[in-house]
Amino acid sequence: MELILKETISSLGREGDIVKVKAGYGRNYLLPQRKAVVANARNKALFEKNKAVIEARLAEERKASENMAKKLADISIEISQLVGKDERLFGSVTAGDIAEKLAELDIKVDKRHILLSEPIKSLGETTIPVKVGFDLTADIQVKISAQEAKK
Repeated sequence: MELILKETISSLGREGDIVKVKAGYGRNYLLPQRKAVVANARNKALFEKNKAVIEARLAEERKASENMAKKLADISIEISQLVGKDERLFGSVTAGDIAEKLAELDIKVDKRHILLSEPIKSLGETTIPVKVGFDLTADIQVKISAQEAKK
């Protein structure tokens, strides 16, 4: 099934792209959610007519993503967690914890955009990629340190 995307979808493409998807995915998800339209002659002509507007919006989004990437490139955050005898964490540091720490620095990042393959379970410093745009990521430094036990 050939469709024209009405919005950017990270697994498929950008707004205005013509993509081929399986019929079930298109018919049951993309079309009912109004994320795409069927790529017929009328819709192709409509998107060609609006191409300049779409490209301007995409350029603006790209610029905002690049600004966010520059902002995140210099970021290093520290998270304190309780640790046991063998310096293993009680619990783990998740993408949600990292997003909260970034929010404290007035940087709004959705926790789903923090590309953490698995939760951090040990002390030390780690480089974590953060998705800031369609095909753009930025790396941040996350340092996990031992929290002082309250007595």
